Amino acid sequence: METTDLHTILRLPTGVFYAQGVKANVIFFDNKPASKDPWTKEIWVYDYRTNIHHTLKKNPLKLDDLKNFISCNNPANRFKRKETFNAETNPEGRWRKFTY
Repeated sequence: METTDLHTILRLPTGVFYAQGVKANVIFFDNKPASKDPWTKEIWVYDYRTNIHHTLKKNPLKLDDLKNFISCNNPANRFKRKETFNAETNPEGRWRKFTY
């Protein structure tokens, strides 16, 4: 954490890249110069695991499956992201922020 700003984690369903039961997460980070204080202030997590089933042969992951993640991720300006998860109003929302 001294040389990176970890800003996004994409949690994928098991079996997406290999056999069933193999877990996969994609992490997004920016390299930074070494610092005494951590660069990471908040981590955004998109949980694509709930009620989703992909396999390598019968139901492979496609670009269309990740369109909502791309929209939430807002790669043009990650500092203008908005959460979709809310415990009371939208407990099914996949996109939420955690502070470091």
